[in-house]
Amino acid sequence: MTTNADVPEGLNGVGATALGVAALRAQESRRPDRLFDDPYAQHFLDAVDPATSPWAVAETPGDVDFLRLTAEQVALRTRFLDQALLHAAQDGCDQVVLLACGVDTRAFRLPWPTGVRVFEVDFADVLAFRDTVLTQHGATSTCQRVEVAADLREDWPRTLIEAGLDPTRPTAWLAEGILYALPPEATDLLLERVTAASAPGSVLALDHVEDSELLRTTRAEISAELLDLWQGGPAEALDTWLARYGWRPSVHDATEVAAHYQRPTPAAFAPERADTGHAWLATAELP
Repeated sequence: MTTNADVPEGLNGVGATALGVAALRAQESRRPDRLFDDPYAQHFLDAVDPATSPWAVAETPGDVDFLRLTAEQVALRTRFLDQALLHAAQDGCDQVVLLACGVDTRAFRLPWPTGVRVFEVDFADVLAFRDTVLTQHGATSTCQRVEVAADLREDWPRTLIEAGLDPTRPTAWLAEGILYALPPEATDLLLERVTAASAPGSVLALDHVEDSELLRTTRAEISAELLDLWQGGPAEALDTWLARYGWRPSVHDATEVAAHYQRPTPAAFAPERADTGHAWLATAELP
């Protein structure tokens, strides 16, 4: 068993929220009415020295206000994005790209159609940390899996294509927990690169969160670094932004998705509170 592992450099700062999300995935997986099952999520928390990560200190995610407020949103987005990727794969996207995958386990826990290749893109040390934990717990992938060590601030499409992605065939892309950590110009560059590497019929699945007084307050309780690393994301509405790059979007407010899954509106986005914002889940197809 892996215990007291060092947190990789790529999981410091805003990237370290991947461990917080793992805690929430583990919590959701323990619910009898769970929206998904991630049998590996808790292993990442167990592998981390609590002295190196605020996410590993709390006995339950509810002990950290930021996690308590975002727990339902993470559960909703995980289920929504799981289904979006599986539907895209079933409809012919046999290439799936998980951007900044962190400690994502979709290549291991989802029932992928035969022949699907999942490309997992992140820093090399993050991929190594995740693989060490999963290997020591006997995890087996349910698809063809390709790890791509790359920095999204650099020329990652070239690295991805060199790893085997075929830009002439439809691809399902995942941008989970990314947009709000980027300034507007960086989100534009990200979408420009995704679009350039996409063939007609490709699908993009993503989430976005509007910052708010409540989220800023609870992030500040964890660290100033986490507070400052939220950069706002696209400068325009998601549907307008996606359409500007040629995608055909379908955007859903978190309250709408919560009602669909018979869950309460996430506390961080409760419309009756003046100090909350909005969260969205979206898919888009390239005609």
